[in-house]
Amino acid sequence: MRLQQKICDYKKMSVLCSQRKRMKKCIIFIYCFLTVALGVATFLEAIYGTAAITTMVYNSLWFFVLWTILGMLGGVYLLRRKMWNRPAALLLHIAFIVILLGAGITWIFSEKGMIHIREGEQENKVQITNGMGIFELPFSVKLNTFSIVYYEGTKAPSDYTSNIAILEENSPVLEQTIAMNEIVSYKGYRFYQSSFDEDGKGTWLSVNHDPWGIGVTYAGYILLLFAMIFVLCSKSCGFRKLLQHPLLRNGFLLLLLIPCMSQRTYSQETKMVKPIWEKVYADSAATRQVIYNNRIAPFNTLARDFTIKLYGKPSYKGLSAEQVVGSWLLFPEIWKKEPMILVKSAELRDTLGLQDKYARYVDFFDKDGNYRLQKLWATCQQTTKRGEPPSSLQKAIMQVDEKIALVTLLQQKQLIRTLPDDGSIKPLSDTKIMAEIWYNRIPFTKILFMLNLTLGFLAIIILCINILRNGTLSHTNIYSSIFSFLLFLSFAFHSIGMCLLGYITGRIPLSNGYETMMFVAWCILLLACILRKRFPITVPFGLLLSGFALLVAWLGQKNPQITQLMPVLHSPLLSLHVSVIMISYALFAFVTLNGILGIVIHCIDKDIHAKSIESLAILSKAMLYPAVFLLGIGIFLGAVWANVSWGNYWSWDPKETWALITFLAYSATFHTESVSKFNKPLFFHIYVCLAFLTVLMTYFGVNNLLGGMHSYK
Repeated sequence: MRLQQKICDYKKMSVLCSQRKRMKKCIIFIYCFLTVALGVATFLEAIYGTAAITTMVYNSLWFFVLWTILGMLGGVYLLRRKMWNRPAALLLHIAFIVILLGAGITWIFSEKGMIHIREGEQENKVQITNGMGIFELPFSVKLNTFSIVYYEGTKAPSDYTSNIAILEENSPVLEQTIAMNEIVSYKGYRFYQSSFDEDGKGTWLSVNHDPWGIGVTYAGYILLLFAMIFVLCSKSCGFRKLLQHPLLRNGFLLLLLIPCMSQRTYSQETKMVKPIWEKVYADSAATRQVIYNNRIAPFNTLARDFTIKLYGKPSYKGLSAEQVVGSWLLFPEIWKKEPMILVKSAELRDTLGLQDKYARYVDFFDKDGNYRLQKLWATCQQTTKRGEPPSSLQKAIMQVDEKIALVTLLQQKQLIRTLPDDGSIKPLSDTKIMAEIWYNRIPFTKILFMLNLTLGFLAIIILCINILRNGTLSHTNIYSSIFSFLLFLSFAFHSIGMCLLGYITGRIPLSNGYETMMFVAWCILLLACILRKRFPITVPFGLLLSGFALLVAWLGQKNPQITQLMPVLHSPLLSLHVSVIMISYALFAFVTLNGILGIVIHCIDKDIHAKSIESLAILSKAMLYPAVFLLGIGIFLGAVWANVSWGNYWSWDPKETWALITFLAYSATFHTESVSKFNKPLFFHIYVCLAFLTVLMTYFGVNNLLGGMHSYK
C-alpha cells in the first residue's frame, strides 16, 4: 500500500511539474511577445500615426487580453511555487498584479475626452479621445472667462486659465479656475486645461472619469515601493545574498590617479566683439545687488545666467558675463547682429533657414519687423490636434522664444531690477554677496563630476588589468585607503558647495532639477563613506554614480531658469522622476561595462579567468537590483506627475513605452530559477549588453527617431 501511495504521489508530482513547466513557458512567451510588440508598435506609430496604433494596439481587445492572461497566469504560478515562503518576492509580484488590475479597470470603466466651451456658453457633451463618439456629463460646464498669460515681451503663452462654473439644473453649484497643474474635480470627473481657441474666447478642457482605476493603480505603486525596499532588505532575496558573496567582499584593486584640473580660461578669439563694456566697469558692477528670481542676488548671478541662457557658456569670446549684459544694454544695435543665440534644435534651424547653431537676434525678425517665431508657433498650433502635448518643434520654439524674451526684457529695462532707494527692501550683507560670487566662480559641479567619473572609470580599468595579471578581484589596504581618502575629499568638497548653496538661497537646496541632482550626488557619496568598510566596492560605485548625477546637474546648469516656465514644469515630481531614472541609467551603464569586460576576458582566456568572469556577473546582478527598482520608481513617479498635469497616468507615449520595455528587459534577469541560462556568466554578460540597447533607445532613439511628448532634440 505504501509503495502504491508513493507511486501515486510521484505521478501527481510529475503532473504538477509538467503543468508548471507548460505554464512557465506560456508566461515567458507572452512576456517576450508583449515586450517585442511594444517596441514594434512605437515604430509603427511613427509611420501610421498615434490614433491608428492606439486603436490597433494599445486600446485593442487582444492587447488587453494578453496582459490579463499574463497577470492571471503569474498569480497562479506564484501559488504553485508556494511563494509565501518568500514574502518579499511575493509582495513584489502582487504589486505588479495590482498595477495591471488598476490598468484593466481604467481600460474598461474610464471615460476620457475633450470638451470645447466658448465664453458665456455651457456644454455637457464630451468628445471621446480619438474621435470615437461622445458621452454626456451629468451636469453642465459654463466658461465664464478665459485668459492667457504670455512670456513677458513675447506672444508665446506660458499659461492659460479658464474660470468655469458647474451647473446642475441651470443653477451654479461650483465656480473655480482651471490652469496647468490646477485641476477641477466634481463627482469623479476631473477637468484639465488643455488648449484654447486662437481668438482667446474659447477653451478646450481634458475630461477624465476614472473613479476606480486610478486608486487601484496608485495602491499598486505604493505596494511596489514597499516591496522593493523589502526585497533589498530581505535576507532570503538575491540582493543580500549577492552582497555577501565572497567574490564581492574581496572588493577592487584600485590605483591612485590625480587628474589634471586646470582652471577655465576664456579663449581669445581673433575677432573680438566691438564695442564692449569696459572690464573695469563690469567688474565693479558684479557685486551690485538686484532683484532676481524673486530674491536678492548679485548682478554677477543674473549676468552669468543670462549669458549661459543665450550662448550656452558663462562667457563670450573672452568677455565676462557682466561685459556681455552691459554691452547688450549700451550697444544694442551692434549686439543684435552678433551670432550668440544658441539654437539646439536642427528642425527649428532648418525651418528658419539658419546656417549655424548660433543665430543673431535679427534672424528672428523678417524685413518688416514681424516676429518669425510667433507666426511659426501659430502654424504649429493649427497642425497640432487638440489635447495633444507640444511637439518637439513647439518645445524648441518655446526654448528659443525665452531667449528672445530675455533680450527684449533687457532692452525694455525690465530684466535688471535694482533695489529701491526708499529702504523698503533690506540689502544682503557683503558676506552673502561674496559667497554667491565665489560659488558662481568656482565650478563645483564641473570639478566634481570630472574627478568622480575619472576615478570611477579608473577603477574599472584597473580591475581589468588586475584580472588579466592575477586572475582575481583582490583588495589591498593601500589602495583602499587611497581611494577612501579621495572619496572623503570629494564628499567634503561637495559638502562645502552644498552648504554654500544653502547659505546663498536660505533654504535646503531641493527646489529644481539642478539642486535635486546635486543633493542626490551628495547622498550617494555619504552612503559610500558610511558603507565603505562593510562593502569596499561602494567606494568606486559611489564615485562613479555621484559623477553621473553631477554630470546631469552640470548639463542642467547650462540652461538656467530665468523667466518663469509653464506651471506644468514646476512640479517637484518632475525633478524626482528625472533624477531617479538618470541614476538608474547610470547603473545600467556600469552593468554594461561589466558585461563588456566579462566578454573580453572570456575571449582572451575563459578557462584561466572563469572566476573573474563569474565575479563580474555577480557584481552586475547586485547592481541590477537598485538599477531596475529605481527605474520602476521613476516610471511611476512620472505616471503620477502625468496624471496630475495631463489627466492621464499612462498614455503609451514612445518614451513611456520604451522605459517600460527597458524595465521588462532587465527584470527578466532576476528570474534565474525560471530561466536557468541567466546563471551562466557569459550568457548573462551578453544579455545585459544587448539590454542596454533599450536604454539607448529610450534616451536617444526616441528623440531622434520616434518623437512624442518626451522628445527633445
